[in-house]
Amino acid sequence: MAVRALDRVERLLGKLYGKHEGTLAFERIRLLMVSAAKRLPPSTTERLPDEKEIVLITYADTLRQPEQRPLSTFYTFAQRYLKQTVSTIHFLPFFPFSSDDGFSVIDYMQIDPAVGSWDDVHAFKADFRLMLDWVINHISAQSPWFEAYLAAEPGYQRLAIEVDATEDLSMVTRPRSLPLLTPYKKKDGRLVRLWTTFSADQIDLNFRSIDVLVDMVRVMLAYVEHGADILRLDAIAYLWKEIGTTCIHLPQTHMMVKLFRAILDAIAPHVLLITETNVPHRENISYFGDAGDEAQMVYNFSLPPLLLHCILTEDVGYLGRWANTLVLPDRRTTFLNFTASHDGIGVRPLEGIIPSEEIDTLATVVMANGGAVSYKQNPDGTESPYELNITYVDAVRGVGAGGDAIHARRFLATQSIALVLPGVPAIYIHSLLGSRNWDEGVRMTGRARTINRAKLDMNDLVCQIENPETFRYKVFSAYRTMIEVRGAQPAFHPKAEFDVLEVDRRVFAIARHGGGQRLLALTNIASNDVTVDVGMLAAGPTRDLISKRVFAPGVVTMKPYDVLWLTPA
Repeated sequence: MAVRALDRVERLLGKLYGKHEGTLAFERIRLLMVSAAKRLPPSTTERLPDEKEIVLITYADTLRQPEQRPLSTFYTFAQRYLKQTVSTIHFLPFFPFSSDDGFSVIDYMQIDPAVGSWDDVHAFKADFRLMLDWVINHISAQSPWFEAYLAAEPGYQRLAIEVDATEDLSMVTRPRSLPLLTPYKKKDGRLVRLWTTFSADQIDLNFRSIDVLVDMVRVMLAYVEHGADILRLDAIAYLWKEIGTTCIHLPQTHMMVKLFRAILDAIAPHVLLITETNVPHRENISYFGDAGDEAQMVYNFSLPPLLLHCILTEDVGYLGRWANTLVLPDRRTTFLNFTASHDGIGVRPLEGIIPSEEIDTLATVVMANGGAVSYKQNPDGTESPYELNITYVDAVRGVGAGGDAIHARRFLATQSIALVLPGVPAIYIHSLLGSRNWDEGVRMTGRARTINRAKLDMNDLVCQIENPETFRYKVFSAYRTMIEVRGAQPAFHPKAEFDVLEVDRRVFAIARHGGGQRLLALTNIASNDVTVDVGMLAAGPTRDLISKRVFAPGVVTMKPYDVLWLTPA
């Protein structure tokens, strides 16, 4: 066990809880660490992602077959179609749950029997790394922990956050337009108002209690023992509450992330942390820490809405200026670049990057393309757009001629940009599969977010992705090709140098240099041809790594939504 990291654990606990409780917490957590270390393979080296790192995001039950556990079905699909394409599979919460498609966890330690077992999860480890969701901010109101709290059982009396109805909570940042407090009756008949950031069914955990902390550290270490290579800290920004503050990004929250990092550095330095913070960019990157001592990865939350704005306006200006600011504080940190996830397209990360009226325009386009808009409540009582609920495939749908072929090219152009930026690409399963809006799902659940959480019949899906006439085939085959080509280029290493170039407002251009390779990635986001001078890359001919085409020296003409990854021929 790394002594220096263990010392960090002890110091951080003292800062968070004071000398007495901090010492008690340290002794309990140290015992958990010693026990876990005995069961883990020796791990003394931290893992740094390379150009081959590609994360696939999926629900465990996205693919289904009759009389088969969904995890087994997905394993079959992964073996057949993903082994040469992605390196890491991020399973969204697959535990027993009561609501929010898995994010109201009833039992952190068990796999929902409806999707499979831990043995099914372990099977993926032979060919893939695993990224698991650690739903850390809240638990289900149906969980045994919460039942123990209501009964005032020892160790659970301070599980939840009780708030007097007279307290002024007007400064609290609200991600949802729902009541912040929910009344519950305890077993002794006492009525309490509990902090519920996301819904009445999601009880915020009280991390002022060392009992809560110890239980959650036990969960974290269990996931590591089950093979987690990356842990996603869900809704981490809201973890610590102080009445009279915004209750988001508090110093204690950052110390908590440092604590989890120190624990893992001590016994499992190969495990990476990623923070889920759907907030403006400057706030988001604060989770790298003061000196790269918090999360090794943060989501590039500004990227999805910026890409959408870029393709809809046919102008790369805002995107290019933002991309040139993607500077990292430490060699061990990097960005996770994504365009879509199980959630919608968050627009708060656009604050300070594009004018607010243009955010409203995005919302209008999304609704015209069959989507919906979710709103958040502001401290002054007003509401503003928080999230655009739509598949990314349909979000970028344009107007005019061309049909599926042009639609696929337009979508793939946006995805190519996420692949060439510095960092690690993360691809949502429904983007890879070219999924359209799941309107039937929205009608079934009554929730806007269901629109991009479709459940697919495995056999029907395979028929579509293997049929060149289908939209899914056009997306899936071309997307896989781009991913596989990318993984062979050292210039796409997360730490490779980059420079976003201004060549034309309709073309996103980025130069990458690394591992002895020079590369110029060009994406035409416009509906017309564009000519680009590529003399900055090479005086002679250039070669496109995707199509294998060779271009004469000087200029290249790009068709609408063309993607070129050029190297000297």
